[in-house]
Amino acid sequence: MSYHHISICERGKIEELNKLGYTSREIGNRIGRHHSSVSRELIRLGESSNYNAELSQEDYKAKRKNSKPIGKWNEELSEQVKEKLRATWSPEQISHTITSGKLSFKTIYNWLYTGRLPGLSVDVLRRKGKKKTSQTAVFYARGTPIRKRPKEVYSRKTFGHWELDTVVSARGFSGCLATFVERKTRFYTAIPMSDRTADSMESAIKFLHGSFPKGTFKTATTDRGGEFACFHAIKRDLGLTLYFADPYSPHQRGSNEYGNGLLREFYPKSSNLAAVSQQTLNDNLFLINSRPRKCLNWLSPIQLFLHELAHLT
Repeated sequence: MSYHHISICERGKIEELNKLGYTSREIGNRIGRHHSSVSRELIRLGESSNYNAELSQEDYKAKRKNSKPIGKWNEELSEQVKEKLRATWSPEQISHTITSGKLSFKTIYNWLYTGRLPGLSVDVLRRKGKKKTSQTAVFYARGTPIRKRPKEVYSRKTFGHWELDTVVSARGFSGCLATFVERKTRFYTAIPMSDRTADSMESAIKFLHGSFPKGTFKTATTDRGGEFACFHAIKRDLGLTLYFADPYSPHQRGSNEYGNGLLREFYPKSSNLAAVSQQTLNDNLFLINSRPRKCLNWLSPIQLFLHELAHLT
């Protein structure tokens, strides 16, 4: 269970119980804290007999404001790393020799991506680095998690909740498809993209959003691929929130995974999706959406989707 700092409410309880003569262990049992945490809190500003919750809270806030993570970065080590990177060493070579493994090669990559090695960029790496890494890290930290998704999404009774993903070409080809499925009707569609970047995904989402009446899109659930780092722009420009599934949890986007499997019947993993014509893609999508589904009482996704659209216009 993760640790949480003592709150002002808990400090108030500690103060009252301390005045009543309770021991640290007794106070800890009553507020659900370890007795050592209570003991340290009682002597935060001196003698425990004079403990004041309000003053302790102010002291806590001041110390938190001035605290900064130390980490492993320092100027001397930074210069050593920069010297070896300029000498065409890889971060892994630097990690295992210069720092004897004490500094992870992943940390060196992070220093590069976050600008902690002034004067250097990912271009100093022999393979020029994976430039999307810093973008991915940002949205991992700030994207809205699936647990905050509206409860109505789970029942599939409300129209307008989508799942998004990508289908990629075989190794060596850059073309890919942005795939979308509406959860209630299981309507599945795909939009060609020149590459798997956030800019391409943003354009695909905006194109599809503009192709249907207002109210067709209420939420969208995605995986944690770097192409969905456009979530800020989508929220700002379309008012559409992207909810991110948990890592390694494809079942949280089961409809989209199933739809991608159906599309793979036409385009196996050995395919070059950049060579697929729009007409051929449209024909194959129509075949997928016109099949009756058992989960839809043997109606087809396109029937139900058009029915829902008719109620929006």
